[in-house]
Amino acid sequence: MSSPSLLLKLSFVVAMALAVVVVTPPADAAISCSAVVGDLRPCLGYLTGSSGTVPPGCCTGIKTLNSAAKTTPDRQAACSCLKNLASSLGSGTVTKAAGLPGKCGVSVGYPISPSTDCSKVK
Repeated sequence: MSSPSLLLKLSFVVAMALAVVVVTPPADAAISCSAVVGDLRPCLGYLTGSSGTVPPGCCTGIKTLNSAAKTTPDRQAACSCLKNLASSLGSGTVTKAAGLPGKCGVSVGYPISPSTDCSKVK
């Protein structure tokens, strides 16, 4: 079962990601943090421990996000959103999140980690 504090953290992360989207002026990237959060929302149950397996909707979201990230600015924007989300999660949750692309048969080309340098993503 997920703890109330973890759910509170995840809710805070989603709220912060949405706040960043509202406050940040549009950039060249076509992918917004709200789109990233929306695509990954089905993964929350797995990441918080309320589901032991990766739900199909999670993999669909990961594949949708990966397909949408066609350009370098798109991939860098998605990377920045994922990095910000990863920074606010516990290490066990980050480890699970980092493994999601592989579990869904997707290669994103960079590690999902708070230490990823998104400016180097091509």
